[in-house]
Amino acid sequence: MIYPKSIAALIEHFQKFPSVGPKSAQRMAFYLLRMPMSEVQKFAQSMLDAKANTKTCEICFNLSAESPCEICSSPSRDRSTICVVAETKDLIAVEKTNEYKGLYHVLQGLISPMDGIGADDIRIKELLNRLTGDEVKEVIIALNPSVEGEATSLYLSKLIKPFGIKISRIAFGLPVGADLEYADEITIAKAIEGRREI
Repeated sequence: MIYPKSIAALIEHFQKFPSVGPKSAQRMAFYLLRMPMSEVQKFAQSMLDAKANTKTCEICFNLSAESPCEICSSPSRDRSTICVVAETKDLIAVEKTNEYKGLYHVLQGLISPMDGIGADDIRIKELLNRLTGDEVKEVIIALNPSVEGEATSLYLSKLIKPFGIKISRIAFGLPVGADLEYADEITIAKAIEGRREI
């Protein structure tokens, strides 16, 4: 079936979102068309507001309403520790634990040669600039245990070592309540590797 141009354009725009294929894009487009006009206007306005009112922090590259962000400008944060994450959503996941009280650095991506993303395409230079003083004592690398995350972690650790700063990596393994028999080999290996004394 050939859709009217306006619907085809809407489907095409939804398909540009990560992990959205043609069928999902169609479902979203038709859902939007069934929404009352007032809801569609609110939805469109929220997208425009988010785009217009979101800034990138000049220090850590977190998305925020202001720059520097609330975390970088907070006097109560531990300035001797920087947790390196790939995206703002990862920063939020760490913040939700209420365990980490240091600063962050958002790389805004991971090294991925397959996708044409090299070290110069993410915020590595800016991280290294933050390590030049005596203030930072530890860098915690909190990147996903994917091929890209592992490659980026190794690359970062090689660059950070000459600074004489402690480098640590978050432990990976089994989530609470998981059964060993259903876990894959890499997850079990990471769980063993990240074991702690009890």
